[in-house]
Amino acid sequence: MMIPIFEGFGDVLYEVALALLPIIIFFLFFQFFVLKLPFGKLKDIFIGMFLTFWGLAFFLQGVHVGFLPIGTAMGEALGQIPYKWILIPIGFVLGFVAVFAEPAVTVLIQQVEKASGGYIPQKILLYTLSIGVAVSVALAMVRLLLGIPIWYFIIPGYIIALSLTFFSSKSFTAIAFDSGGVATGPMTATFIVALFIGMASVLEGRDPLLDGFGMVAMVALAPIISVLTLGLIYGRKEKENDREFRQEHDG
Repeated sequence: MMIPIFEGFGDVLYEVALALLPIIIFFLFFQFFVLKLPFGKLKDIFIGMFLTFWGLAFFLQGVHVGFLPIGTAMGEALGQIPYKWILIPIGFVLGFVAVFAEPAVTVLIQQVEKASGGYIPQKILLYTLSIGVAVSVALAMVRLLLGIPIWYFIIPGYIIALSLTFFSSKSFTAIAFDSGGVATGPMTATFIVALFIGMASVLEGRDPLLDGFGMVAMVALAPIISVLTLGLIYGRKEKENDREFRQEHDG
């Protein structure tokens, strides 16, 4: 039976409006008493709010009628293939491209490049996040196939992440922990989670509640480690550049 595209769209509109209403109220409060922006700027902001409202509504409707059903169906189909090892590279590819399609990641890398004055380029940070999430999804596939408890990945992962904070710069530490939240956005929390639940429902000896979930926690951890590692690389390059500068200056 085919699902109508706009089934339940009224409920989605109500939820989005309810979510955006407090933001609009706070903005209007600051506009009248603090900001007092000119009409032209105010017009642009309200156009942006209008586009945000409909963009979120259509996206969430797409999640309900598209992402979740197709993710579950793909997971069930992949879980039945005879060569289970191929799920690991498939997970790597899905994790890599999911970051590219994540709207929040795009905003983050643009803000980081702007705030750093171009010191941290968008492409470098994007590929760092993509590789980190790709590895985490591949490891989540290994966990699902072998039935390994999630604590075997989460506890060592956070120990590594916390250890790296002592060696990475403060700026990269701040970016890293924000990246963990950004990477677990709509793409990961809708399509890939549904994919894992679909696979767990057809794999023998796997429970969708115990084995299908937990992937988001691993995805949230991976960007932290990858960005902190990038900070170590940047720190080493800075030391090498300082050493070369001192040698040239002394010479």
